[in-house]
Amino acid sequence: LRSLCLIREALAGASPLADALFALQVLGSMPIALVGSAEQRERWLPGVAAGRAIAGFAMTEPETGSDVGAIATTARRDGPDYVLDGLKSFISNAGIADFYCVFASMNRTMGTRGLACFVVPAKTPGLRFVAPFVLSEPHPLGEIAFESCRIPASARLGEEGEGVKLGMRTLDLLRPTVAAAACGMAARALGEAVAHARSRRQFGSVLADFQLIQAKIARMATDLAAARLLTYRAAWERDRGAQRVTQESAMAKLFATEAAQRIVDDAVQILGGRGVLAHSMVDRLYRAVRGLRIYEGTSEIQQLVIAREILRQDH
Repeated sequence: LRSLCLIREALAGASPLADALFALQVLGSMPIALVGSAEQRERWLPGVAAGRAIAGFAMTEPETGSDVGAIATTARRDGPDYVLDGLKSFISNAGIADFYCVFASMNRTMGTRGLACFVVPAKTPGLRFVAPFVLSEPHPLGEIAFESCRIPASARLGEEGEGVKLGMRTLDLLRPTVAAAACGMAARALGEAVAHARSRRQFGSVLADFQLIQAKIARMATDLAAARLLTYRAAWERDRGAQRVTQESAMAKLFATEAAQRIVDDAVQILGGRGVLAHSMVDRLYRAVRGLRIYEGTSEIQQLVIAREILRQDH
């Protein structure tokens, strides 16, 4: 996990889009890596690793974001097969993925306990790409629909009713890497701001001589250092054998993404007019960093996760 974090931090600082493409390969294939059968792993994972197969993670729906128990896409058992029906929205790699890890309900009255996960090839009859979404920052996002989409029982990942656990395990592992991407964007923004402050002259001095600019840079650097410590602590806990890093992952994602937003915003302010030019790196970072506070669990959800984990601990 520390390796994934280091990779995402480096990529995000160089190109938020490159980071997104890497992250989506991890997110879309992680359920297979965690509970996939030998046949499923052999079929999909080598292609994902080599870049020959593009992965998709299909959980969100038009009326279902953080409330996973409200998933309306259904999976009905029909003899040796399952039949999927429903609409998935805000799906990364929609329309270009070779397969999707799809979360569907076996029994909607059971909420989260009725969910299952399936790996569905994109060319399966009944799976249809509906439309792309246009974002402020380039990102492959859109809707896919399932209309009497028939898949074999061997497409199920793990057991029936275990879908929510698989989804949460996946997000627990990926949240520290989102935090790492935030650190990468923040570090790039800080570097751009420092370089500008050292070279830009106003009122007979470089900006770096002004105490208000120094205060911003000090705050930016401190936030970044704290974000990195939380991020790599979560990854280290997992790498040393911890089975659950839910609290550590949520803390890392919450703090790092919020801190990165502040750091990038300060960088734009330090660059002034240059900071809002479309070709400016900090303007690109400003548009890219905003989504990190939403996907894979909003900042508000992370706060609830952290509080829940603390309150359930024995004292």
